[in-house]
Amino acid sequence: MNNTYHDLVKQTFDFPQEGFEVKDNNLFFNDLDIKKLIDKYGTPFKLTYLPKIGQQINKAKDLFAAAFKKHRYAGSYSYCYCTKSSHFSFIVEETLKHGVHLETSFAYDLEIVKQLFSKRKINKDTYIICNGFKTKAYTRGIARLINDGFKNAIPVLDNTNEFQDYKKSIRSKDPVNIGLRIATEEEPTFDFYTSRLGIRKQEVLEFYIDQIKGNAKFHLKMLHFFMNKGIKDDIYYWSELNKVVNLYCQLKKICPELTGLNIGGGLPIKHSLGFDYDYSYMINEIVRTIKDVCKKNKVDVPDIYTEFGSFTVGESGAVIYSVLDEKMQNDREIWYMIDSSFITTLPDTWGIGEKFLMLPINAWNKEYQEVHLGGLTCDSHDFYTSEEHINAVFLPKVETKAGGDPLYIGFFHTGAYQDQLSGYGGIKHCMIPSPKHVVVERNKNGELEDWLYAKEQSYQSMLKILGYIK
Repeated sequence: MNNTYHDLVKQTFDFPQEGFEVKDNNLFFNDLDIKKLIDKYGTPFKLTYLPKIGQQINKAKDLFAAAFKKHRYAGSYSYCYCTKSSHFSFIVEETLKHGVHLETSFAYDLEIVKQLFSKRKINKDTYIICNGFKTKAYTRGIARLINDGFKNAIPVLDNTNEFQDYKKSIRSKDPVNIGLRIATEEEPTFDFYTSRLGIRKQEVLEFYIDQIKGNAKFHLKMLHFFMNKGIKDDIYYWSELNKVVNLYCQLKKICPELTGLNIGGGLPIKHSLGFDYDYSYMINEIVRTIKDVCKKNKVDVPDIYTEFGSFTVGESGAVIYSVLDEKMQNDREIWYMIDSSFITTLPDTWGIGEKFLMLPINAWNKEYQEVHLGGLTCDSHDFYTSEEHINAVFLPKVETKAGGDPLYIGFFHTGAYQDQLSGYGGIKHCMIPSPKHVVVERNKNGELEDWLYAKEQSYQSMLKILGYIK
């Protein structure tokens, strides 16, 4: 039996596959030579591969277009990028190159909107879907956008009290479009039964009739719903989708201005080489379900909006580490110690037990063994010991001879939320520095180019925050 790491992967998965292949025993990520970047920048570093963003956006757009054609769906489709997934300017601006709209979550997001407008990256026709439980600063910022002529800035009400702020502060001469977020029920295994976000279904009709219907200043434009577990082919998702579309139909009969259904985000991304998700089937079923329920209720189908965050940017990201040393702590557990921390660079692995797609960069021709991965902090939870497809981690054996390359490993499809959750820069646990950040994009000739967005965080930057340096 062959026992190299390359043999293990080929025996376990269909490999090579989209985005991953091996050349001369080194891993290539979307045709990108990771070992070459390691030789140039050293480890650890974060990687953003910008071309993947456009590929994901166009993939979803094409699938919705195909589903609309198949089912003769009369509505339109709008792709919104969920900015909280990653706020970096080079990422948001990359999404906008592909004709997307934006979804915001907090007052400071609106300052990004203003910057994008000043740079002519968006215009006042761009949809700005304003979600979240809103502070006064957020509602007033939304009002200022609308007063400044952003006619497609749509505040999605998270609760009925929010509406009072807009009644007081919006001065638009034209009717203002608003949305209502529906509180969805979660599956029984979740920590709570009903989302804390949104308005109870039982209150929506009454609220519309009492507060919005007949109000010449506001039009109900959109219903919004999102399930925390995402878009999955199970009874809970299809049940909630049916409930929301039926509620849409009830409202549509008394609210002709209602034209939009926002199904939020939640399309999954690949966190294992064994990932198997039929995007085409799911999108077709969503479109078919919406059309069938509307036909049954004899109302026009809604325009469909999505707010894809992880799906947009998740697969564009990676974090690359070196294995510093091997430790044998007992007769069964082998530890590979990395040159950074999982807690500070991939907080979801620590906070919610998230699994990412992990592969070695080099040494694919070496024998493999089961290992545990340990981070640099003194926290007992700074480790990674299982993958999504198996309750174990296998990696090539470390080369102990002096002068050889260390083992390099990569965690892939990490582009969503990790920087936001860990806090880019700032103070880290045990003062482990934020790693370098390398960005790869295509130039005007279609060739890949890399550049350094941020150096590794210095001790001076931390000491200044902590007050040791003025």
